[in-house]
Amino acid sequence: MNDIPHSDCSEEAALSYPMSAKELTQKIQDLPPEKRPRERLLSKGAPALSDLELLEILLNTGIPGKNVNVLAGELLDLLNSGKDIPSVKELSGLSGLGTGKACLVAAMLEFGRRRYGFFGSAVKGPSDIFTLIRHHADRKQERFISLSLNGAHEVLAVRVVTIGLLNRTIVHPREVFADLLSDRAAAFAVAHNHPSGRLLPSTDDDEITCRLVEAAKILGLHFLDHLIFSENTWWSYRQAGKLQDD
Repeated sequence: MNDIPHSDCSEEAALSYPMSAKELTQKIQDLPPEKRPRERLLSKGAPALSDLELLEILLNTGIPGKNVNVLAGELLDLLNSGKDIPSVKELSGLSGLGTGKACLVAAMLEFGRRRYGFFGSAVKGPSDIFTLIRHHADRKQERFISLSLNGAHEVLAVRVVTIGLLNRTIVHPREVFADLLSDRAAAFAVAHNHPSGRLLPSTDDDEITCRLVEAAKILGLHFLDHLIFSENTWWSYRQAGKLQDD
């Protein structure tokens, strides 16, 4: 892995656009043009938009008493709560998301998975890992994420293993390796966000990394890297020399 220890993203590739609490409850048409999702997509491109903004564009409208940004936020919470694509029944259970829009969302998610899924993307360094998980960086709670890889380090799956507290997540190796074994992975990487923005590993981070190293040896899996990341940058155990192959 030959990447430099961290990578800063330009303003063009920012994950989200800062909005005040008042703006989050405003109608889209009442926002300044530079903060409207559709205008931002046209000027900055889709990668520059947050998950919330992308869903706002997809849903287009809300319902009386619930603006589209509120509805998009509730949909994002639902999508974040599970590992798999929700069923139409689950989606339509959201107030304001009728059967028609639920079908649209389900179809969009499934098409994206089939057409542009992670499969085949090769992980050559920490920057490749960051590209796959960076959209989790703006979450207020820590998320521990695993990447299942084949022998060529091509991505088989990317999953949120656990969601923790504001500044701490607790994960057990069995939760990580259960999915890896199910995927018949030959290698893996893990990552978690630090909502504080401070990227240096904690004692808990070092401890879980050591436990994953030992378990990987027993199972014959190659532990590629453990990334700690924020919205615009990352820190790599392997690049820091704290994760080495025997």
